[in-house]
Amino acid sequence: MPAVAPAGGRDRLSSFDLVLYTLVVITWSTSWIAMKMQLGLVAPEVSLVWRFLLAAALMWAWALARGERMRWPAADHMRFAVLGLLLFSGNFTLFYYGAATIPSGLLAVVFSLASIINLGLGWLVLRQRIERPVAIGGVLGLAGIGLMFWPQIAGAGFDARSALGLALCAGGTTFFCCGNMVSAAAQRRGLPILPATAWGMTYGALYLTLFALLRGKPFVIEWTLAYLGSLVSLAVLASVVAFAAYLTLLGRIGAARAGYATVMFPVFALMISTVFEGYVWTLPALAGLVLVLAGNLIVLRR
Repeated sequence: MPAVAPAGGRDRLSSFDLVLYTLVVITWSTSWIAMKMQLGLVAPEVSLVWRFLLAAALMWAWALARGERMRWPAADHMRFAVLGLLLFSGNFTLFYYGAATIPSGLLAVVFSLASIINLGLGWLVLRQRIERPVAIGGVLGLAGIGLMFWPQIAGAGFDARSALGLALCAGGTTFFCCGNMVSAAAQRRGLPILPATAWGMTYGALYLTLFALLRGKPFVIEWTLAYLGSLVSLAVLASVVAFAAYLTLLGRIGAARAGYATVMFPVFALMISTVFEGYVWTLPALAGLVLVLAGNLIVLRR
């Protein structure tokens, strides 16, 4: 993995940074297709157990093949365990349960808040200065996502169950952002990304297993091509590849700029939906797209 940049990130993104950014956006924005194929016979938390067990095994194999150091003192294991809770188990669990009661448009807006939350946490935890272009870009992106999904949000009924779902998704976003801070701080301490991610995913799989046991969910597998294929896709692309790219990017350019990728996910998801599900672009959606792309340009080309 490349060397870690200073806490504030680089002023200009290198070609490698742009490749990482693009890889993260494409892999995570297409993961919803595989996630839809996971719904059915197997409980969501059990599917997450299989996903992160497989992802952790692959990450361990990758780290060992590179000759990475895998033995770390207890203090570092505490960091890995927190990383596992925030990035590789708790956030996913909260989103799975929260997304069941709120429209996907609101879900996209809530997760896009990561670009703003990362900015604040980066200042509070890592003492990174809040740069005006990044703040402006984040606000533009969030406003754009709101416009793109406004028909879904405005047309949805909102009751106590929806409020709970919204709170769970907000909690999942906060977990994700706090995990960003833990990873960035670990990288600043010199902890390599691959071992930290391998251990984090291992702890995450353990937490998910305990949660599924407490919920009394059966540990079954749906032996169909759709389920197994989507499971492999989520473990390899959306977990191993995407997290390795995202956490590397996080260390190189800072949490605030890396977090803008969460604004781009729903944009690419809608583009895919246009092709495969017949999504029709309205005037507000197009205006939102312009705002998101403008924010992206400001954030990445300052």
